[in-house]
Amino acid sequence: MNEIKYSGAEEVAWDLSDLYDSTSDPNIDRDLDRADRKAKKLAAEYKGRIPELTAEEMLKLLQRYEEILELSGKAATYAYLSWSTNTGIAERGALLQKNTERSSRLYQELLFIELEWAKALEDEARKLMDDPKLAHYRHKLEVTRRFRPYLLSEAEEKILAEKAVTGRNAWTRYFGEVLSSAKYELDGEALPQQVILKKLYDPDRDLRCRAASAFTQGLKQLGHTTTYVFNNILADKASNDRLRSYPGWISARNLDNEVDDATVTALINAVTSRYDIVARYYRLKAGLLGLTELFDYDRYAPISDTTSSYTWDQAKEVVLKAYQAFHPKMAEIASLFFSRKWIDAAVSPGKKGGAYSHGAVPSVHPYIFINFEGRARDVTTLAHELGHGVHQHLARKQGILLAGTPLTTAETASVFGEMLVFQDLVAAEKDPKVKLSMLVRKIEDSLATVFRQVAMNRFEDGAHRKRRSQGELTTEGLSEIWSKTQEDMFKGSVTLTRDYSLWWSYIPHFINVPGYVYAYAFGELLVLALYARYQEVGADFAEDYLKMLSAGGGVQPEELVKPLGVDLKDPAFWNQGLARIERMVAEAEVFYPGK
Repeated sequence: MNEIKYSGAEEVAWDLSDLYDSTSDPNIDRDLDRADRKAKKLAAEYKGRIPELTAEEMLKLLQRYEEILELSGKAATYAYLSWSTNTGIAERGALLQKNTERSSRLYQELLFIELEWAKALEDEARKLMDDPKLAHYRHKLEVTRRFRPYLLSEAEEKILAEKAVTGRNAWTRYFGEVLSSAKYELDGEALPQQVILKKLYDPDRDLRCRAASAFTQGLKQLGHTTTYVFNNILADKASNDRLRSYPGWISARNLDNEVDDATVTALINAVTSRYDIVARYYRLKAGLLGLTELFDYDRYAPISDTTSSYTWDQAKEVVLKAYQAFHPKMAEIASLFFSRKWIDAAVSPGKKGGAYSHGAVPSVHPYIFINFEGRARDVTTLAHELGHGVHQHLARKQGILLAGTPLTTAETASVFGEMLVFQDLVAAEKDPKVKLSMLVRKIEDSLATVFRQVAMNRFEDGAHRKRRSQGELTTEGLSEIWSKTQEDMFKGSVTLTRDYSLWWSYIPHFINVPGYVYAYAFGELLVLALYARYQEVGADFAEDYLKMLSAGGGVQPEELVKPLGVDLKDPAFWNQGLARIERMVAEAEVFYPGK
């Protein structure tokens, strides 16, 4: 395997000056103070009057509400982005905490807007929502009212918001800082998480085994902390759900995602019923690797030494070329992230692992965070996050209340961007061995996005239910749930070591956004359907696709994708995407003489 010692990403750091100049910039406090003053004035003028407002008054209220959220959101964005690149700097942590506390107080000041609106009588609310003057905000107004059965009094809501600062928000930050600063001892060297996990992709099986063992040893040392944090997150959610009378642990997340419990259950059932695809693939991979038994640390092993490495400039060229071929507007927007320094790509001490695109606020622009090390996987990660970035950039015109999308459709543009780049890379490759390696990587990405995420949803389901029925869970108890749900997915095709039972403990989604993970499967299967539609329709599809992205969160998900020929209510929808993954596995089997 070719290794790039210097990729060019080492100097790729974002420029946050479009937000603020530094953590000590006085404009941060000025904006927060302005937001507070505007909020107090808004409350003085409108509190207690929401159900009686005319359409014109409601429009002015919502516009002023957005102005306040912009000011607060801008400061919060800067604090989080700055902290992400070095979680060990005290000043950045302090700024993040200050923004968390100030945001909580602002939320409490403005809480009356959504509470009064949600509790307005149906006839009064419907009259306002049907008024053309409020057409832009109609979807937001409708979605807010869906939470009506689960809202508490204003005093109770304020208490919950206030206590969250030193409750779940504090635990979430603490978990992030602990994992970001953790080091794992491998061959006498202390390595951060993103570096040691990279070793699992190495062709040297002994190195993979040692890296997995070293990572587990590190997780064991953190076990008391991660178990305690997870228990507190589980208990906090159980308490909130009980106070609000949600029917299940996932119900609040489904409401946020704008899908009903039945739709999510259908997705979960469809995916878990096809775990045979996972087993079929990993049995194939064992054969491709020449192994009689595949262990958990073998899952991401390359099948040959012919995989490619990329410099930062090469990765940029690959992604922009694929975006340009689909639609020039996509490439035009994506190029801004490079030319205007909206990306932070260097791997550096104290930097969080993983990748994300932060939508920031509509008055500024999105920022992208990745850890680029020159792997082919890093190229597709770049394509993924730029997909998010393009989506967020196009949706800015909707304003801060409607720019964001529910998680179910938030992954659409990112996964679609990955697909465009993957198809380009495969089409350009002439070496059959490299093509097979690329196909294998794509299959593994799809398995991770669909089946692994649903298996993790099954782990969360077991953990939340057991925490509510049995009280605080032990590390061993959580590991038992993890092992069972992972074994269900692999169906005997992968031998899971005892060490692997602890690997639930480093996954941030369980802490940051409980219930989130199934949205990845939703997005992947949706994109497989959309890409098939693109192959049928051709260039005309691209225009409709960009219109969909530009709509942001202003349209119900099922209505959003209808113009693209997708029906989310069709029971066969999930099976179409699963069948596409199965076909990719069949394509890979052609290369293996043992089949």
